Amino acid sequence: MKIWAVSNQKGGVGKTTTVVSLAGLLSSWGFRVLLVDLDPHGSLSSYFGLDPDGIKASVYNLFHDASQKKAIKTEAYIRKTKFENISILPASTAIATLDRQVASMGGMGLVVSNALKKVSSQYDYVIIDSPPMLGVLMSNALAACQHLLIPTLAEFLALKGLERMLHTFDMVFHSRKVKPACTIIPTMFDKRTRAARESLVALKSAYPDKVWVGYIPVDTKIRDASQAGVPVSLFVKNSKAADAYAELLETLLQDDIDHDRKMA
Repeated sequence: MKIWAVSNQKGGVGKTTTVVSLAGLLSSWGFRVLLVDLDPHGSLSSYFGLDPDGIKASVYNLFHDASQKKAIKTEAYIRKTKFENISILPASTAIATLDRQVASMGGMGLVVSNALKKVSSQYDYVIIDSPPMLGVLMSNALAACQHLLIPTLAEFLALKGLERMLHTFDMVFHSRKVKPACTIIPTMFDKRTRAARESLVALKSAYPDKVWVGYIPVDTKIRDASQAGVPVSLFVKNSKAADAYAELLETLLQDDIDHDRKMA
């Protein structure tokens, strides 16, 4: 089972869209996918028709039970979606209070990692939607993942947010001999604008070993798919965004193979 975390400390960069789009493709290619929503906004959960304000079993309950030293049965928090091969461990808005509740407790940085180990035989890929702030939730996402995906806009302010995210990445993993792989994904790219083109060049120049060679273009089909609650690759065939995400996924799968060989 491979675990990817999608994270950025700046909002509005296409984080949840990236999670959903990759999940839709993986599922259509025959992989069993588990999504984990660690964002208090619950956008990923809402995408699949779940209400973060009213959901009963969620990530919050997982952390609450772990803090009470209760036996964790990961399946109890997971919900199936209407899409074959896609399940979700949803968020409730209550997880916004977790930092305050569990900050002083030891051993809370591996709650998600330990929970996922118990279902490792049931899924091929786990994709975690991380919150945009550093805390117990993001720490759990980073601790669990084997590959960090960082969506970012090709614009100046977004590049500043990327610097913070990479600093967090280095800070969290400075003591680990083996760091997770890291891929920066340019999103919502509009090649018609000079500012976007120049920012993309600057991005690839600053992080030549981390930036994916392609980009996710601006595509109204993403918005339409979101309104329908369907991954864009399943909503419409041959859209610009769906094709770009397919190219991205092929790259990520190959990167994981190469990373595993390097670590062997």
